[in-house]
Amino acid sequence: MEKDHSDKNQVYDVVIIGGGLAGLSSAIHLSKYDFSILLIEQNKYPKHKVCGEYISNEVLPYLKFLGFDPFAVGAKKISKFELSTPNSKQISCTLPLGGFGISRHKIDSSLAKIALQGGVEIIYDQVIDINYKNEQFVISTKSKRSSTSKVVIGAYGKRSPLDIKLQRSFIRKRSPYLAVKIHAKGNFPADSVALHNFKGGYCGVSKVENDSINLCYITEYNVFKKYKNIEDFQRMVIFKNKYLKQIFTHSNSVFEKPLTISQISFSTKSPIEQHMIMCGDTAGMIHPLCGNGMSMAIRSAQIASKLVIKFLKKEITRDALEKSYIYRWEKEFKQRLMFGHFVASLFRRIGFIELLMPLLKLFPGLLPKIIQYSHGKPMSA
Repeated sequence: MEKDHSDKNQVYDVVIIGGGLAGLSSAIHLSKYDFSILLIEQNKYPKHKVCGEYISNEVLPYLKFLGFDPFAVGAKKISKFELSTPNSKQISCTLPLGGFGISRHKIDSSLAKIALQGGVEIIYDQVIDINYKNEQFVISTKSKRSSTSKVVIGAYGKRSPLDIKLQRSFIRKRSPYLAVKIHAKGNFPADSVALHNFKGGYCGVSKVENDSINLCYITEYNVFKKYKNIEDFQRMVIFKNKYLKQIFTHSNSVFEKPLTISQISFSTKSPIEQHMIMCGDTAGMIHPLCGNGMSMAIRSAQIASKLVIKFLKKEITRDALEKSYIYRWEKEFKQRLMFGHFVASLFRRIGFIELLMPLLKLFPGLLPKIIQYSHGKPMSA
């Protein structure tokens, strides 16, 4: 329920900033242990977000624990992977673990309903300041609401004015990337996810619920800015890949206009910031070409929630909470992020990608191994 923002100095066990996958998963998990949870999200559900919308099956046991079945709301089961180069050389394989396609519009709103049913309080507001003193956080919002909590989880996404307020190091660096997303109606295999490359970027393609095709591409701003608009860029750059041209020109967008986001940062971030626990993209973002950012967000929520429960039960100290979270986060994700950077650097070398394709075809077991390295093992409930 959404309470009157005039309420002053509300006290909670945990305040979660951001209602995406990581924030909502943490909220539901913690609510199962009867803690008082406030989740602060800027935008009302449901809402589309720029996102690849493919999730590895590794998260299914944990989603079941949270009380969510993606297939009950129309998620598409995905078992195949397609890869193409800018010059349209193509290869495909079976995904080692498989996954599913579901829109952020659907999964976020579904998880929000579960959170509300579990007693989580959700308000739509913007956090403008956080102060930590004497083992307590004081969180201030744009609507002048003040809340106090023992724990704050930051799960507000890729980039936020709050990062500037917290003086996080990555925010000082300009990022050269932007992303564009649409949903479209057309022909694309429901059991496949594709990664089609073009000069200066790559596009993920998969079906989500309602039989819509999610088309989400990321590109370097220096490549994009040479063109007047998105349509010109797609026609002159993206359509050089024949597979992308086929999909875009034989489908119809169901969005009035594409969704865009700029300043996407893949820089190193800290999992703990001024005693706040950072989850999902707020803690670190893997290159979308690895196709596993949504799974990582959900997995980070589980890691954080288990430790927060121990802290609130006074089984561990705050110092142990923070050190344990950093250790477990890095153990789980550090190599994946480094691998993402490495793969992205290779894919930026168009000549190398074209030369790599015959090798992948000669050794068909290599591509599934590469995919497996950017994914995790099935999560425990």
